[in-house]
Amino acid sequence: MKPLIDTFDRVHDNLRISVTDRCNIRCFYCMPEEGVKFQPREEILNFEEIERFVRIAVTLGVRKLRLTGGEPLLRKGLAKLVQRLGAIEGIQDMALTTNGVLLAEQAQTLYDAGLRRLNVHLDTLDRERFQLITRRDDFDRVMRGIDEAQRVGFTTVKINAVAVKNLVEPDIVPLARFGRERGIEIRYIEFMPLDAQGIWDHGKVLLTDEMLGMLTREIGPLNVIQDQDPRAPATEFEFADGKGRVGFIASVSKPFCLNCNRIRLTADGHFRYCLFAVEETDIRTLLRDGSPDEAIAEAVRASVKSKWIGHQINTAKFVPPPRPMYSIGG
Repeated sequence: MKPLIDTFDRVHDNLRISVTDRCNIRCFYCMPEEGVKFQPREEILNFEEIERFVRIAVTLGVRKLRLTGGEPLLRKGLAKLVQRLGAIEGIQDMALTTNGVLLAEQAQTLYDAGLRRLNVHLDTLDRERFQLITRRDDFDRVMRGIDEAQRVGFTTVKINAVAVKNLVEPDIVPLARFGRERGIEIRYIEFMPLDAQGIWDHGKVLLTDEMLGMLTREIGPLNVIQDQDPRAPATEFEFADGKGRVGFIASVSKPFCLNCNRIRLTADGHFRYCLFAVEETDIRTLLRDGSPDEAIAEAVRASVKSKWIGHQINTAKFVPPPRPMYSIGG
């Protein structure tokens, strides 16, 4: 079959799969503290359905997978899914994004299942600020999870930190120093309009250039890493002294839409060509009504073909997606 190419000649080979919309923390920029409405369990794709979809996606050129949530480690038996997906011929890379709360208990099992790359969400090394952001007192559990992941041998552990202005400025430099000490790349993510409570505005975005300035002043010069994948969401830098890397996902200040190679499957089986898409394609019904693989492949192709040029966050035309981040998949 032909690869997934849209009308702007972008090739899509990177599939992000949300395995659950449930989460065990309540970050204020993602979820309300109370009254969260999750999808009924019967509407969540089972492992067989996810595996079937991935096998179809591979025939369309998908080579990379990332498992997300909600919090994916809440999904019972996740290591079994990791093992099954990793065994699919054509999959060259698989990673998982987690908040780390349950990581200490599951790191070994995930590693044994074949997973080698992890991104751990952690905005701060300050326990009180962690509790303010997540509305949970789980900082120590996250740190134990990072320790355990490195102990069992994960080859790549990265930390994702959401940069909210007038909140996390004290955390930018300490996180980078922590990464330098531990061999962990810190990825700073500009605060995006994907929250469930409508609190986002441009004034709350701590911009990449501001963070670069902080790191340069406090730690030292940074050099752009040469020959990095132009389709990767993060622009990566290395400290000039050779000790450590940082990355910046500048979705607001420097959108990378024209290089995007990512597609998404939500936990309830809807296909999305963009994180910010306002429309979805119902794959779950096709998986459950006896539709042949080719019909599912054609639905994916049609969606990718209709992909827009970009999210338009910085224009008056921007419309936030009807789902919050935890429901779309991180």
